[in-house]
Amino acid sequence: MKSGRQKRAEIEAHRAEKRDKARQGERLDAERRRREAFEAALARGEVAVNKATLAPTGSYGYPDFQLRGTYLPIPFACKSCGKAEVWTPHQQKWWYETAKGDPFSGPSMCRRCRAIERRRKAEARRVHLEGVERKRKAKGG
Repeated sequence: MKSGRQKRAEIEAHRAEKRDKARQGERLDAERRRREAFEAALARGEVAVNKATLAPTGSYGYPDFQLRGTYLPIPFACKSCGKAEVWTPHQQKWWYETAKGDPFSGPSMCRRCRAIERRRKAEARRVHLEGVERKRKAKGG
């Protein structure tokens, strides 16, 4: 004959086993739903995130695209000309994974304005270096 303590231990073990099975089923259901949502996102044209290739950050948080697992098209307005643009998932993948851009950064200028800004900076750099060279020659160095 079993004591009351033994019976309670068996009952508690049985209950714990049932709880574990229920939790395992919930985990499997959650994983299935996550997988289905991910596959649906890829079917909509979103691009998968490769978390291993992202640049490390000093943040304790994660950007939305990393938690979601896909890149979404992001609309933005150019800060120079005000033109409405869309940052495509493929452009985001290149920026974050290939160019190792900061995961918390985003677009601010359209392609045309970025090209104009690059030319302006290159010209300013050229003028500066010419001035430095003239100064060096004037000193006799």
